[in-house]
Amino acid sequence: MKIFIEPKRNSWDELVIRPSGNDELQDTQVQSILDQVKKNGDQALKLFTEKFDGVSLKTFIVSDHEKEEAGRNMDEPLKQAIQIAKQNIQSFHKAQVSKKVFVETMPGVECWQETRPIERIGIYIPGGSAPLFSTVLMLAIPAKIAGCKEIVLCSPPDAFGKINDTILYAAELCGVTKLYKVGGAQAIAAMAYGTKEIPQVVKIFGPGNSFVTLAKMKVQEQGVAIDMPAGPSEVLILADENADAEFIAIDLLSQAEHGADSQVVLVANTKEIIDRVLVEIGNQLKELPRRELASRALENSLGIVLAKVGDQIDFINAYAPEHLIINHQDADRITKSIVNAGSVFIGAYSPESIGDYASGTNHTLPTSAFAKAYSGVNMDSFTKKITYQRLTKEGLQLIGPYVEIMAEAEQLMAHKLAVTKRLQKLKGK
Repeated sequence: MKIFIEPKRNSWDELVIRPSGNDELQDTQVQSILDQVKKNGDQALKLFTEKFDGVSLKTFIVSDHEKEEAGRNMDEPLKQAIQIAKQNIQSFHKAQVSKKVFVETMPGVECWQETRPIERIGIYIPGGSAPLFSTVLMLAIPAKIAGCKEIVLCSPPDAFGKINDTILYAAELCGVTKLYKVGGAQAIAAMAYGTKEIPQVVKIFGPGNSFVTLAKMKVQEQGVAIDMPAGPSEVLILADENADAEFIAIDLLSQAEHGADSQVVLVANTKEIIDRVLVEIGNQLKELPRRELASRALENSLGIVLAKVGDQIDFINAYAPEHLIINHQDADRITKSIVNAGSVFIGAYSPESIGDYASGTNHTLPTSAFAKAYSGVNMDSFTKKITYQRLTKEGLQLIGPYVEIMAEAEQLMAHKLAVTKRLQKLKGK
């Protein structure tokens, strides 16, 4: 961990920059994958699956037998945990459903707004050493509540041509309509362009490695919507002298174990706090199966000493963390001043991992300082809002003259005449 004592504000811009893993070669490779899938469809997908996943597949479609087998293979305690998480996520997201907005802005001028679901969405779920079945819950549940007709899920197969059982179980539980065994940038291409087996979707959701993220950014440029720009996962913890160093250390490590490109940041009012946490990190790191990945992540991580609470708040808002843990005696007061964060965890007993799995909030969040402009995934992510207006004759007569004046000022005479001709007819001219 790199430690900075009272860094000057003119250095903050450099401190908040995230490590970048993209390079020109990767850009070229991802573009080639997208182009080949767009041109050759399933044939290209099969070649890439053999190359990257080491398995030859006759079909990418997950069979009903595979779904049923996944459910039988699951331990009951894990099933129960997933079901509890589903209930909490459902409760929180159902509360977000927008009501119809209706306003009569002037007598006879009625305006309203209604919500409509995105008809077909795609979900990407990483597999490998950390199959993120929790992300299935976070994306499929609100999609189902929103009324999306088709929920397409892609996840990479293992060496035996199977998707992780927990991913399949969560997908079935949450109402995913179509499941496919395909991963990487090629899965993003398949959902963006469509193939014979995999349907084209309107919007793509879900995390992934740098290849997946880059593929999502590229297809967005071609008109396919994505959930948000996203990079490696990150956490910033604000701690004071009353915070438990053991808690802080494990919260930092829980984020670092995501991968070597994750970033963790500790902001404290004294260096003593950081020193105590570093000792705890050393002790706890030895017990982690993913300690090598976590250790590499810690190399790019920061310890920032800022004595004044105002400076701490300003630095947090400048960094705009994906996850923010406020383990501070004035947590409630500080929280009110946070304007840039994906999700905030308040107090000593609110670890970030609770939000990752089961509190009910969504864990698909903006990274790389995009929290300054983007929200995490929520019900609005799966819908679009359509506005409507209806005017009576009296309403047009009331508002029409103002529109005529404005249209003429912008020299858009057809706009003006669309009103004028109607008003003339109403006057019998």
